[in-house]
Amino acid sequence: MAPPAPLLTLQDITLGFGGNPLLNGLSLTVGRGERLCLVGRNGSGKSTLLKVIAGLLEPDAGTRSVQPDVAVAYLPQDPDLSGFATALECVADALPAAHAGEVHRAEILLDDVRLPYDRDPATLSGGEARRLALARALVAAPDILLLDEPTNHLDLPTIGWLEETLAAFRGAVVTISHDRAFLRRLTQATLWLDRGRLRRLDEGFAAFDAWADAIQAQEEIEWAKRDKLIAQETTWSRQGISARRKRNQGRLRRLYAMRDERAQRIQRTGGVKLEADTGETSGKLVIEAEGIAKAYDGRTVLMPFSARIQRGDRVGIVGPNGAGKTTLLRLLTGAQAPDSGSVRLGTNLTPTTLDQHRSILDGDKTVWDLLADTGADRINVRGQSRHVVSYMRDFLFDDSQARSPLKSLSGGERNRLVLAKALAQPTNFLILDEPTNDLDMETLDLLEELLADFDGTLLLVSHDRDFLDRVVTSTIVLPGDGRAVEYAGGFSDALAQAGGALSALFPAMLGASSSDRGPNSPKPGAAKAETAPAGAKGKPKPGKLSYKQQRALEQLPGQIDALHAEVGRLERELADASLFTRDPKGFQARTARLEAARAEVAEAEDTYLELEILREDLAG
Repeated sequence: MAPPAPLLTLQDITLGFGGNPLLNGLSLTVGRGERLCLVGRNGSGKSTLLKVIAGLLEPDAGTRSVQPDVAVAYLPQDPDLSGFATALECVADALPAAHAGEVHRAEILLDDVRLPYDRDPATLSGGEARRLALARALVAAPDILLLDEPTNHLDLPTIGWLEETLAAFRGAVVTISHDRAFLRRLTQATLWLDRGRLRRLDEGFAAFDAWADAIQAQEEIEWAKRDKLIAQETTWSRQGISARRKRNQGRLRRLYAMRDERAQRIQRTGGVKLEADTGETSGKLVIEAEGIAKAYDGRTVLMPFSARIQRGDRVGIVGPNGAGKTTLLRLLTGAQAPDSGSVRLGTNLTPTTLDQHRSILDGDKTVWDLLADTGADRINVRGQSRHVVSYMRDFLFDDSQARSPLKSLSGGERNRLVLAKALAQPTNFLILDEPTNDLDMETLDLLEELLADFDGTLLLVSHDRDFLDRVVTSTIVLPGDGRAVEYAGGFSDALAQAGGALSALFPAMLGASSSDRGPNSPKPGAAKAETAPAGAKGKPKPGKLSYKQQRALEQLPGQIDALHAEVGRLERELADASLFTRDPKGFQARTARLEAARAEVAEAEDTYLELEILREDLAG
């Protein structure tokens, strides 16, 4: 198939702000109707490149060409909505001159994002401002739409609306986002900005991790050939990110086991009346809430709700803005008293709340000063003595940043530092209210890893579907009508269990959960496709495995054993130090096959695990 006609072209773009160029001779074309995601490490220049595409930044060298009459709209991370008296005026101002009188287009979009026409932009919250900025970017129906973190601060219903809107959008879209579920559903090609270079993969974001790992593995081989002269950019932090991409099967099985245990307890304690817990040891019970309810100014925020949360549970709370998520969090933790009902907290709790307002970041301090606030070079990290620089590396900081002033850090680095400070404190009870806002993918990977190893209890409010699916053992859904319902598993599991009960709240997400793949993602085997979440097209009727699934379940163990044997053989052959000298092409072929075989092992194990869990669910 011929590539789409180019609307915009960048040729040999170079741009720097001192030191090494941020963008180094890169080229790019954006074709009509393309769906591109732009990914890269924090600070790699993604937002800068988006501004160059938008024509807001002039490069030091290179050319930007746009076809005549092509309109480009840009949504920045921090949109400036000042200078407008009302929301309607703000959106209508972005209408092209030829359509200046079509104010109804602005009104339709404001209705879609649930904002009153006469609302003063200066009074909007972060989520409301993001919705207004989205309406302003979309109203002109541009040929190219550039979106920098469009889902930041949005609730799940609005993210669902945005996904539907972009799926129907006729123009080209270039998106920077940390929301994996959002990118998997909408993207058809991936742009990777890495050390000033831009690589393109003509597949959606679902294929990015395997592709990036293969490229990095090949680079390491090339560097090894050059007397192991590894470039400075591939230090521990980057290698750690690559390792985190590979799903740890032990942790996955542990999460599923915890979800099964949590599901059984939800079923036992699903009613308003909870049985007394007399046989458990001190500290096992963390929260026991019985019939708690809350109202403000005559409006019921929470109808009577009961729950029992035990040590080790990881509970997510989701719902639209204003549904009462933070109120429920405060009620469960004892920070606020219910109007009726009771809350009993367990013993020996040492709670830690993540400060998302970053009030601890004093601009006059350095990274070292904030972490080691006693002036020493060692800090106490959950009972263990750690050197401050060693602890910094855990959060992807380079050693040279130890004495950097806080005001010099990027947004992602500031968020990582807040995490490092909060998680260093001894705690057995983490309370995280919207921890994923403004976090880049590296930090999300890091936070997921830390929470996977955390043996305490977690209460989490988040709109990130993928993050919830990877972390929590149960999900409390607040539809916004005062109800609160707890489901075992992550957000996708809640949708599957609730079915039509949540169709009005998340219409775009039913059948398009975070485990769905993008339009051009790699096509796995039929067995894996048939294990998609409930509501997805092709899901077999409950009761028994399909013929293909049963066949795959029988054949996969043998395939996995064969792949493991092949991996072992290739590793032994590559261990021969003389192989590269004797047979360079053979060495390269074996190395490439080894990486592919390892990926096939991981894919086959994932498929087998999912099928086995499905079989057990159906049998139960």
